[in-house]
Amino acid sequence: MSQINLFNQPLVKLGQQLTRPECVLTNVFGDVFVSDFRGGVTRIAANGEQSYWGGAHPEFGPLQTNGFAMLADGSFLIAHLGAEQGGVFKLTRDNAIYDWLLEVDGVVLPPTNFVYLDHQGRIWITVSTRTQPRADAYRKSCDDGFIVLVDEQGARIVADGLGYTNELWVNPEGTELYVNATFSRELIKYQIVDNQLHQAQVITQFSAATFPDGLTMDISGNLWVTSIVSNRVIRVSPNGEQQIWLEDSDDEHLRWVEQAFQDDVMGRPHLDGNPAKQLRNISSLAFAKDGILLGCLLGNSITKIKTDITGINPAHWRFK
Repeated sequence: MSQINLFNQPLVKLGQQLTRPECVLTNVFGDVFVSDFRGGVTRIAANGEQSYWGGAHPEFGPLQTNGFAMLADGSFLIAHLGAEQGGVFKLTRDNAIYDWLLEVDGVVLPPTNFVYLDHQGRIWITVSTRTQPRADAYRKSCDDGFIVLVDEQGARIVADGLGYTNELWVNPEGTELYVNATFSRELIKYQIVDNQLHQAQVITQFSAATFPDGLTMDISGNLWVTSIVSNRVIRVSPNGEQQIWLEDSDDEHLRWVEQAFQDDVMGRPHLDGNPAKQLRNISSLAFAKDGILLGCLLGNSITKIKTDITGINPAHWRFK
């Protein structure tokens, strides 16, 4: 039985013919920026007009943009989620692509999941797994994800041994980092002290058929998490209590996926065969001035949910 519980939230589709718009960012001007698997980033302006920046790297080919960050000069940092290769690349508005970070601590970066700019100007990067192919890491036992910090001291791994590291979020004061571990099904909090991560604490553990991916926070201190496959948006209170705020799922499909996960045979078909009615395997989320935007793995548009909930402004909020 399919379950659509949208809590009477009005849904609006944004964008046309987008290509795997997995990650979504917003700004104060009403622009929406989404990752584009053709090799870059697409902007959906407030008037609906679309612009695309991207291209092919001479060695890596078209950038397989997963997460990305906006910089003050208008360029983007791209997390390249290639089939076998990763890294972070800089993409300018004139479609130039530059190597930005290809290795850390003497190790070539595997396929790279997410890149994030905090209010202190630091860059945080997640690699979900060192396992090849990545689908072999869709396991409860996955523990080879890590977090990279790039600051004035250079690039280094600051957390390791995570269960498929996904999106992260840093508070504006730069003292706390939160990160989703998709296949250990955890939301983890670190204290940031002297540009190092300390005191890992599991804020909440997610239950069957919930695989946390996207992450942000509202002004009340609630964390907002998306779950791939189950198409859930979950509000997590500061003390770790969960409330499903939105859901578009199919019970039979979720049972099939969860059984595969428990049997250690989960693979790409369990992610890509999502039969959801309205939300096409949502993956990320970002607050706009008048709603929440949801990125997705399978659709060719993104979803806006109008709400008066206000998010904490990201470091790129006033970037155009």
